[in-house]
Amino acid sequence: MHYQQQRAAETWESSSYMTTASSAFEVIQRVASENAVVIFSMSNCCMCHAIKRLLCGMGVNPTVYELDGDSVTGKQIEVALMRLLSAGGCSSNSAVPVVFIGGKLIGAMDRVMASHINGSLVPLLKDAGALWL
Repeated sequence: MHYQQQRAAETWESSSYMTTASSAFEVIQRVASENAVVIFSMSNCCMCHAIKRLLCGMGVNPTVYELDGDSVTGKQIEVALMRLLSAGGCSSNSAVPVVFIGGKLIGAMDRVMASHINGSLVPLLKDAGALWL
């Protein structure tokens, strides 16, 4: 399985640390807008693994931001993701996986799988330039 790992140092200047929730939202927005497909994940999460396998199996090379690999700000980003999910009408009990395609929040596992099943995931990936079929 091949995907890009997003490191904290690549997301913001290493000399500055996030101290506010707005900074976490800015990091999420920046990572999502700079990459065609982004998965915010935890390395030991089985649902995250399933989403990575689904997208990689379709030929997509997502950028994966492992929250547990970022000991400084991972928890703040996780809280911000939960707020984004609840504001978007998602009723997920977990903040991961969260998928952005083309800079837009798609949602958690349930929304991604529903999009895959109903056939709307492939057009989203094509529009974002992540899939060339």
